[in-house]
Amino acid sequence: MIQVARKVKNFGAFYQRALGFHHDSVRDEPAPYPGVKTEFTKEMRFILPEEVPTIPIYRVLNSQGKVINPDHDPGFEKEDLVEMYKVMVKTSIMDRILYQSQRQGRISFYMTNFGEEATQIGSARALKFKDVVFPQYREAGVFLWRGYTPLECMHQCFGTSKDFGKGKQMPVHYTGAKVNIQAVSSPLGTQIPQAAGYAYALKQRDRDACAVCYFGEGAASEGDCHSAMNMAATLDCPIMFFCRNNGYAISTATKDQYRGDGIASRGIGYGIPAIRFDGNDLFAVYNATKAARKLCVEEQRPVVLEAMTYRVGHHSTSDDSTAYRSVDEVKHWDTVDTPINRIRNYLTGRAWWDETQEKEFRSNARGEILRGFKEAENTKLPNPLLAT
Repeated sequence: MIQVARKVKNFGAFYQRALGFHHDSVRDEPAPYPGVKTEFTKEMRFILPEEVPTIPIYRVLNSQGKVINPDHDPGFEKEDLVEMYKVMVKTSIMDRILYQSQRQGRISFYMTNFGEEATQIGSARALKFKDVVFPQYREAGVFLWRGYTPLECMHQCFGTSKDFGKGKQMPVHYTGAKVNIQAVSSPLGTQIPQAAGYAYALKQRDRDACAVCYFGEGAASEGDCHSAMNMAATLDCPIMFFCRNNGYAISTATKDQYRGDGIASRGIGYGIPAIRFDGNDLFAVYNATKAARKLCVEEQRPVVLEAMTYRVGHHSTSDDSTAYRSVDEVKHWDTVDTPINRIRNYLTGRAWWDETQEKEFRSNARGEILRGFKEAENTKLPNPLLAT
């Protein structure tokens, strides 16, 4: 179903077709220099980025939740898909409660996942538990899918004595060995080279697992990202570089971040297979991640994934996004083309979900989260002298 484009054996011929070089401009003898694998040409011409075809966005579901090509429907069983939908909704409900609690002064900080639920749940579902995850800070859904509970999230955000990190991290910096996810850390991009190094270690000991590193397109501008991708490419590390391109690095829009063709194109530059897909499409995210994992593990090489999505919420509770984007822009992505609505339309279209189930589940989920919130809020804080 998902095909991987293999290496172009003759890059000279490839650029002839893509950029219009004449056939007689390329000589038969290969260039002997060790830095590249190509051929000589007698034609002098710059390769202009606007002349190179852009990478398309793979999708399975349209904005209304209709399958475009039935061959690409992953064929989930009803119970499995409903559970994925429930975790997406629960993530959104938890976000709303914790965001409001920060505004009330009950926790110090929070970051929502609004608009990126499919990117998180679709990718998490495609992984195996033995695949170690290196998160950035907007992957709460990945934690929940792997078994982290809303109560454990509450203990972390309140920094209680029951927090796995003993209250030493700021809110949303979840961690837990039980879900095989490394701790969230604040410094931007530091998890990317760490993940590449871990992948190299996996290559030496476990050839049926890979590292998965999540980061935003803003973090891709950090030098850490370059170092990690170059290392992974040259050492053939089994790692998936999963970029959430959500349009904004805090207040910096993508048009002010980079001039090239997004993040997936950078993978090609490093010699890494790459794919771009619709991050608001649960099926596309799942299919792409599953195929990428297969390539990554079976061929022991890195893969770059670029999920095109949109950050509906403010960057964090320290940000006011109305200062740099319009309310109408946000409203479109929050009402017209949300990942939750898209998969819900698919479910209702198959008679797998209805309004009664929706109301009942939302009520129960909200109750569960509020009970956890109350318990965590009333739990003692750790003794800093005793916490280890």
